[in-house]
Amino acid sequence: MTRLCGGGPPGGAGTGPFTLVPAYFHPGTAVHTWRRLLADPPRMAVVTVDHGPGQARDPGCAAAVAALRAAGTEVLGYAETDFGLRPATEVRADLRRYLVWYGVRGAFLDQVAACADRVAHYRALVEEVRGPVVLNPGVYPDPAYASLADLLVTFEGSLAAYRSMREPAWARRLARGRFCHLVHGVPYEQVEPTLRRAVRHAGTVHVTDRTGAAPWRDLPTYFG
Repeated sequence: MTRLCGGGPPGGAGTGPFTLVPAYFHPGTAVHTWRRLLADPPRMAVVTVDHGPGQARDPGCAAAVAALRAAGTEVLGYAETDFGLRPATEVRADLRRYLVWYGVRGAFLDQVAACADRVAHYRALVEEVRGPVVLNPGVYPDPAYASLADLLVTFEGSLAAYRSMREPAWARRLARGRFCHLVHGVPYEQVEPTLRRAVRHAGTVHVTDRTGAAPWRDLPTYFG
C-alpha cells in the first residue's frame, strides 16, 4: 500500500546523510538543537513529545512542526508499537492526536515486529494512516512488510553492528529507495565510508556520532 511515487521518500529539503532525522528532542528544552535542525532542514523528520504525541497539544511542538513543514520537510509522528503487542486502538489514538494537534499525517511506527505472523496487524494499522508510512523493525523483516510501508527501516544500530550487516536476497530485488538505515556511534572520520556502504543498501540514511541508549536525543555534532 505505497503512497509515494518514484520509489523513494517525499520532500525537497535535505541531502546527504541526514535525509531522515529522528528528532527526538523537545523544542522547549533543546532550543539550540532545533535551531540547528531548522538551519539545515532534512527531507524527512520524525517528531515526538513524550514517546508519542503527549497527553495534550504542545504549543512548542506545534510551532516546531510548522517551521519544519514550511521548510519543505515531510514530518512524521512517532508511535511505539511494542513489536505488535501494543493494542492497535492505542496506536491509532496516537496517530489521530498527531493529525488533530499538529497537522501531521505521516507516521513513523517504531519497535515494529519482523515476523510473518504480525503482518496482518500492521497492515490494518497502516491502512488508516493518511500520509507516508515508515515502519521500523530495525532489521530485515519478513519480506511482506516491504509492501506495507513507503519506507522500511532495515537497520538501526551501532557502526560496529553495521559493518557485519548482511542484506537478504529479497531486499536486493527491490529499489534502494524503499529502505532506510539509521546508524549511531559513527565518528566524523567514518561518515564517508559508512555512507559508501549505506548507499548500496538504502536510499535514506541517518548517521550520528551520538552513542548510548538514546542516540537520537540530539543531533550529530557534525550536523550541518
